[in-house]
Amino acid sequence: MVAALTLAASTACAQDYPAKPVRVIVPFPSGGILDLITRPVTEKIGANWGQPIIVEAQPGASGNIGVQLAKNAPPDGYTLMSSAIFLAVNPALDPRSKFKSSDFVGVALVGVTPNVLVVPRDLPVRTLEEFVEYAKARPGKLAAGYPGTGTFAHLFTLLLAGHAGIDLLSVQYKSLPQTIPDLLSGELSFMVLTTTFALPHLKSGRLKALAVNTAVRLNDMPDVPTVAEAGFPEVAAIQWFGFVAPAGTPRETVRRFNGEVTRALGSPDVIDRMDKLGVLISHSSPEEFDRLIRSETERWTRVIRTRNLKAD
Repeated sequence: MVAALTLAASTACAQDYPAKPVRVIVPFPSGGILDLITRPVTEKIGANWGQPIIVEAQPGASGNIGVQLAKNAPPDGYTLMSSAIFLAVNPALDPRSKFKSSDFVGVALVGVTPNVLVVPRDLPVRTLEEFVEYAKARPGKLAAGYPGTGTFAHLFTLLLAGHAGIDLLSVQYKSLPQTIPDLLSGELSFMVLTTTFALPHLKSGRLKALAVNTAVRLNDMPDVPTVAEAGFPEVAAIQWFGFVAPAGTPRETVRRFNGEVTRALGSPDVIDRMDKLGVLISHSSPEEFDRLIRSETERWTRVIRTRNLKAD
């Protein structure tokens, strides 16, 4: 009887949800990629609901400030967080992180950003396998750039190097755009770039694409193999974005928001805005997104600890 009453109360709560504005915390600055991915979805959901969703940028400490605010919020479905790889990475990378990924539950995956593994045009390799052999013959001589410790580009490069048994010279930059001149000039020999940054230089012939990190080939570059097709299935990894909620948020409320995210992602205007951002829309159940977050946490924690990485 008690269980039945509890289930009935939970269902009624979900049906009434949302009875007031919902807050979505973005732990990075307004106008950044996470903010730009979040807003089309929340705007569409708010319009469908007739209830505002307030997107709140709370930047600082590599995302830790916003994450802490979201973690400490009541688990009632009225505070969610827009999340990415930092949720899986920061606890192992940064001692200032006072959270674990298990402090949150997955609500909905929104999409993934394709990345392409590139080399300058004058590097005498055409495939990822050839690059690995070339690097093995020159341990510590080939420079790989990345925009900050713990970024996807940084961790993916380390993951590839570890599995392939190559020693690359890591060169850190403050931002991705700053890496491009050195990459084009050949000072950098390898980088993991978003397709948005890579495509213009691939089309001009100044960069060569070795592989993409997606499950299937991209329409924009159908001749470029996936990482798995290039012979390295164990390093296939994605740069993901999605919504999470504080642990303990009612499952029915989580499912309700998940359904609204799926509905929003099917809207032509949202699809168009995501396409312009270079985001591949991906749907998931809360349980599927939960499993992704846990597996990502395990994978990147291993990389961070093996390399003894620390936040800047």
